[in-house]
Amino acid sequence: MKPILKLYRGYANDQELIVMGHVFKPTKTRDYDFLDKNFKNASSIISLFRIKTHANADVYLTHNGGEIHTKTLVDGYFKFCIPLDQNQNYGWNDYEVSIIYNNEAIIAKESYIRPHKGNLGIISDIDDTFLVSYTLNPLKKLYYLLFKNVEGRKVFEDVVPHFQALSSAGRGDNGELNAFFYVSSSEWNLYRFLVTFTEIHQLPKAVLLLKDIKTSLTNFFWTGRGGHNHKFDKIKHILEFYPNLKYVIIGDDSQHDPYLYEAISKIFPLTVKAIYIRQTGKHKKEKVIKAMKNLESMDVAVCYFKNSAEAISHSKKIGLIPQ
Repeated sequence: MKPILKLYRGYANDQELIVMGHVFKPTKTRDYDFLDKNFKNASSIISLFRIKTHANADVYLTHNGGEIHTKTLVDGYFKFCIPLDQNQNYGWNDYEVSIIYNNEAIIAKESYIRPHKGNLGIISDIDDTFLVSYTLNPLKKLYYLLFKNVEGRKVFEDVVPHFQALSSAGRGDNGELNAFFYVSSSEWNLYRFLVTFTEIHQLPKAVLLLKDIKTSLTNFFWTGRGGHNHKFDKIKHILEFYPNLKYVIIGDDSQHDPYLYEAISKIFPLTVKAIYIRQTGKHKKEKVIKAMKNLESMDVAVCYFKNSAEAISHSKKIGLIPQ
């Protein structure tokens, strides 16, 4: 058996490239089959949270005609933050990482995005923002995670046309797409599931920024829960990394998104263009309405919506996407 090398989509600005991944110890457990059903799916999901990470493993990034060496952290995670070759293209580019096992190279390839300065940046939550997840009902959320495979999971109506329109907003006919980031409290364990879900539903290709990996069954039952500093820090990092982009930030009212986005807008008063919050319950929340009004007073366009058709209408009204 060989170690497992997993890469995630990376991102770059005009000076720096950031790519990341995990190295896992060899395992007899077969790779997760997204089409498993019922108890087989539950078994596969649980196995994702029992994976063993490989600390201090040697990792090599092929870049600019050479190899850059680093080692994994204690949880098997690695991250290369390196100066970018200025000749790299804008848009999506490929990268390659390898590890050595018994004198044999194990190679994996992924891609990273380098957006143009004039583009929009769209940052979206995942659970109950575009993936129906029942966050307000923890038992139901756990049931769907365990017993519904990737094809059995639903996307909210009209999310896809809204996201696709935002992806190409203002880009004309030049084929460029705006940079999308999916920032979630879900862990890296669920990365491939989430990417597969977005591909099935033709949601825009995005960089995913998730929480630290979990490696025990005890932790599994707390998946997607806990502190929200992770989301705040990741969103803040994106806005600092791309100061020349204007941003649309999308979330829901099931947890802390409205207040995180309100705080972000206070720190970055020139770059947050619009904020969209999905209503997940039967009634709008007074505290969320108050946060939205405060955002409007800072000249941020806001939309607190039940159905994505309302969000599309609002985006057209403020000139974010074409009529």
